[in-house]
Amino acid sequence: MSTTPTVSVVIPAYKAAPFIGETLDSVFKQSFTDYEVIIVNDGSPDTPDLERVLQPYMNRIRYIKQKNLGAAAARNEGLRAAKSGLIAFLDSDDLWLPEYLDQQLKFLREQDCDLVCADADVFGDAPDAGGTYMENLMASAPPTGQVSFLELVSSERSLITSGVVARRDLIFKVGLFDEALRNAQDFDLWLRLAHSGARLAYQRHVLLRYRTRANSLTGDATNSLIRELRVLDKIQHSYNLTAEERAEVFPVIRSRQAILQFELGKHLVARGDIEPARTAFSKADRSRRSWKTQTAIWFSRLAPGPMQALCLRRLQPKASDAGGTRA
Repeated sequence: MSTTPTVSVVIPAYKAAPFIGETLDSVFKQSFTDYEVIIVNDGSPDTPDLERVLQPYMNRIRYIKQKNLGAAAARNEGLRAAKSGLIAFLDSDDLWLPEYLDQQLKFLREQDCDLVCADADVFGDAPDAGGTYMENLMASAPPTGQVSFLELVSSERSLITSGVVARRDLIFKVGLFDEALRNAQDFDLWLRLAHSGARLAYQRHVLLRYRTRANSLTGDATNSLIRELRVLDKIQHSYNLTAEERAEVFPVIRSRQAILQFELGKHLVARGDIEPARTAFSKADRSRRSWKTQTAIWFSRLAPGPMQALCLRRLQPKASDAGGTRA
């Protein structure tokens, strides 16, 4: 590793002891070798086990400890400590293929973009294991080319954090990860980068393996829906949008909110949380009135038991990640 490496690899660690050794092995098998590795222990309750796993790697990593402040704060700490102009994000349980960094940097140079996101094989013990990230989480075929702000808002496009390499200065320019968002901070950051004019692009090649876990935060579809709704609310109230942008973006947000609130209602009914479910259905109806939302409101009031049974049958547990993170 040179004094100023080309890439800084930032890995937040929380309850990471069972997986992080395999993750680090995938980093140290990279064909491209001019990088530094920064691990930020975010007040993990398994710190003794984590540090035992990390001990053989200590002369090859930079290890930072902080109290538990969340993944956003951990990644920000890694960003502040980084020596490189390029940042490669990696979650502590995902795995890079050996050519990951080499191919990502080559793509950045050739496409002259500010952020590149590669595709990933999805594996693990969650029901959605199998296939690739882009196939599983996007309505359209796996994309190529640049990613727009509106495509991210509408969820037509999604970025996987462990597949992102980005320019550090632009991340600082838009204000780093929002530490007030305990979840979906990465989704919010990609949106702010795209809105600021940064060039975000896809690399269609599968260059990593994305682990899905049945008991992970990402595996909780309810939390996934709630965190995307929070980011959409932030866009409406905190983003500095022009009148023209509001006219274009707000209808897309309302449509997306209707979909998310309706799905949230179904998951809440399945859990037996009927009153919150009815609230979600009502919000969906206010965003976009339809017979489906009206019927859901009616059934949640008059026949909650049969509705719960129906939702339990129809809903499959799904490790969906609208923002592309387990944070």
